[in-house]
Amino acid sequence: MAEPTIDAGAGPVALRTSPLAHLEARMRAAAVTGARGVRLAEWPFITMVNLRVAPDSEAADRIEKTLGAPLPRQCGQTAVSGPHTLLWLGPDEWLVVSPAGGTSVAAELREALAGDPGSAVDVSANRTTLELSGAAARQVLEKGCPLDLHPRAFGPGRAVSTTVGPVAVLLWQVDEAPTYRLFPRSSFADYLARWLIDAMSEYRAPALP
Repeated sequence: MAEPTIDAGAGPVALRTSPLAHLEARMRAAAVTGARGVRLAEWPFITMVNLRVAPDSEAADRIEKTLGAPLPRQCGQTAVSGPHTLLWLGPDEWLVVSPAGGTSVAAELREALAGDPGSAVDVSANRTTLELSGAAARQVLEKGCPLDLHPRAFGPGRAVSTTVGPVAVLLWQVDEAPTYRLFPRSSFADYLARWLIDAMSEYRAPALP
């Protein structure tokens, strides 16, 4: 059997494969259109940086200037500045989400820390991003999420750690469509995607009178 060949000029970015590349066609085929529409897709290789810093410190002030947005201070809050979205994880912890390819974000945040207590760690490979959208998206999530996702309690700009089925995720509602982004650990992404595909299937049938 011949040895596989690898293009010597291909770098690690060209060779990488997303955690859900093998389910791309299945997720696309699972889309439902119409009044009960719902769609599922992976957004691979988004840059994610785990940030830890004391919120009332000078280092936090420098971080905010670097990002161009205040650090969210309460559970569920997010902040957006240009390409960056800051998601609250804890009293002194945030996830900074940026477009794919933003490899300098962690370095810029470490520079802003300037040796003060804190950390900025690129965790992009630790999670992937699933986007669930459409009129029935909330109903699909409600099959396995313990949160109250009704608009009176959860709406655009909210992001919290929770579970969907048995999988721990960071759940962020992006807009009123509604569109949700789910950040599972990469090792659980396959299970979660299959769970969501199964939960979506009933919306192909007309609603009962």
